[in-house]
Amino acid sequence: MQHAFGMNLKISIPFKIHTQKADVLRIVAETHDGSFGLLPHRLDCVAALIPGILMYETKSEGEAFLAIDQGVLVKTGSDVLISVRRAIAGEDLAKLREAVQQEFLSLNEQEQIVNMVMQKMESSFIHHLKELHHE
Repeated sequence: MQHAFGMNLKISIPFKIHTQKADVLRIVAETHDGSFGLLPHRLDCVAALIPGILMYETKSEGEAFLAIDQGVLVKTGSDVLISVRRAIAGEDLAKLREAVQQEFLSLNEQEQIVNMVMQKMESSFIHHLKELHHE
């Protein structure tokens, strides 16, 4: 059964709207729990997105794919707002998957390393403060 109307999709990245589409028939995104699909009459929801491939389909343009960084998806009524750090449009799924691996996941690994180094520095600083306090 075809739905009489679709969803309004807005994908934003910092400081601008990356993609805005009306009459979206379905959306598939990736979460920590696996793929997450939305149809027009699904109940309102919120989902945390991980770096991966986002697919959406419109009747007029068919399927479209974006490589996205982590973010949030919010569905309220027929409006779906997706806010991510970065998004790359493309038609070649292999190249988009490669972009996710190289661009988004490697950056996240670098951020994790920086966070670990900062935690060690903070721990060392606190340890030295305690030593000074006891002297």
